Amino acid sequence: MAEVINMPRLSDTMEEGTVASWLKKVGDKVEEGDILAEIETDKATMEFESFNEGTLLHIGIAEGETAKVDTLLAIIGEEGEDISSYLNGESSSEDSEETAKEDNASESKETETSNSSEEELPEGVTVVTMPRLSDTMEEGTVATWLKKVGDEVEEGDILAEIETDKATMEFESFQSGNLLFVGLEEGETAKVDSLLAIIGPKGTDVSGISKNFSNNTGETKKETPKVEAKKEAPKAEPKKAEAKKETPTVSNSTSTTGRVFASPLAKKMAEEKGVDLGQVKGSGENGRIVKKDIENFTPSAQSASVGKFVATGQEDFDEVPNSNMRKAIAKNLAKSKFTAPHYYLNVEFDMENAIAFRKQYNSIPDTKISYNDMIVKACALALKQHPQVNSQWFDDRMQLNNHVHIGVAVAVPDGLLVPVVKFANEQSLPQIGAAVREYAGKARNKKLALDEMEGSTFTVSNLGMFGIDSFTSIINQPNSAILSVGNIVEKPVVKNGQIVVGNTMQLCLACDHRTVDGATGAQFLQTLKGYIENPVTMVV
Repeated sequence: MAEVINMPRLSDTMEEGTVASWLKKVGDKVEEGDILAEIETDKATMEFESFNEGTLLHIGIAEGETAKVDTLLAIIGEEGEDISSYLNGESSSEDSEETAKEDNASESKETETSNSSEEELPEGVTVVTMPRLSDTMEEGTVATWLKKVGDEVEEGDILAEIETDKATMEFESFQSGNLLFVGLEEGETAKVDSLLAIIGPKGTDVSGISKNFSNNTGETKKETPKVEAKKEAPKAEPKKAEAKKETPTVSNSTSTTGRVFASPLAKKMAEEKGVDLGQVKGSGENGRIVKKDIENFTPSAQSASVGKFVATGQEDFDEVPNSNMRKAIAKNLAKSKFTAPHYYLNVEFDMENAIAFRKQYNSIPDTKISYNDMIVKACALALKQHPQVNSQWFDDRMQLNNHVHIGVAVAVPDGLLVPVVKFANEQSLPQIGAAVREYAGKARNKKLALDEMEGSTFTVSNLGMFGIDSFTSIINQPNSAILSVGNIVEKPVVKNGQIVVGNTMQLCLACDHRTVDGATGAQFLQTLKGYIENPVTMVV
């Protein structure tokens, strides 16, 4: 079912937003967490994440256009889904009437609350409420207060870090004044629009405002002595001032807790320029880093301010957005790892006969097979004798496959693809080799068709060509097992009681314990050993 995405309220004063840029276009696949667009609010330009998955079916506000909060921004749903009813505003008359009644009642209630609050608010006092920082946010938790009661607050200062249903975000103040009251302690949770703080002229009595606001919102808030405590504190203030004179100033904006204080614009500029904020000296309030600090920052200035031990290097990194392919691979691997109870069986095979067999086979004109082709063929033949390993798990049954489709893992820049050699047990070694080479080329060029990656019953992952001796793999579900193949290593071995030079290869079979018991996996490896160590048996 399609999801309607409305223009979000990204600050407590935001009434409308402008789409600065769309990062997705109609027809694009959207994953949860993808950045849909950059929204310009009354204070800043912010990235707006999608909290839905599907296809972007409609864009309601073009780049550069401005619209009120809650105006249709986009529609996400299944590809090809009919969204005409959403675009035409069709709904049942009952729903419309009900919605209208609710809206009227809500507006009426908000008007009453607003009027009540306005009547009681002294001049210059502003009530700050829990902001809606995402389109799905219903409540927020105060993770950290960066200001305390009595502190002076400038427009743009970070008041607190708010934990939403999706992330922990910095919340800026859009007012200047003195922090007179804090409505939530660190770690406390409240609904959107609940009382968060009160800002106004220093010394203003706001105890009545906080109580009245709590009654209006239906929230019950315990009495807090914060405002009164501030009145008793002046005697201690001179001592704090003296202590400040005796304490060396911090040379940059990093607090003792390791937190870097910087404006959102400064952070964005630092990220674009590759500047380490921890090495920048802030010129803003309490050493906060602002735009001009990033513009004026140079590595030489950094070195001069460090002191005796000067670091000559500069931390740097590149950010690469996760592709849809990598996201899908990550999601599937995590699901497999944490749902299938993996266990591992390790073996070492003698490869002397396999080496001789391959050399002799490749002496045939226009014929070339690899060790990987031999392993795929051997696995296919062994799986026919051990259908339990060639199986799939379902909640109410196991499916023992009589056909053998071998998935062959291929590394590509965006991760790992697994093209499938179908009916591998019925194909010759040259046919398997040709198929694997073709699929590998298509995979690297992103030309693999969907049906060429579906239907595997078992998977082979070979890192031997990269010099890896042994490793373990995550099962490629819905398979029940995957074979990890290492390098052929020349080393001393014992044969007939004598130490001689031999060639061995280590393999690891990862099994899903729900379908493949330990003994079953071991028996499969014994059969596989027979084929690998005596490869002529694969062609007779």
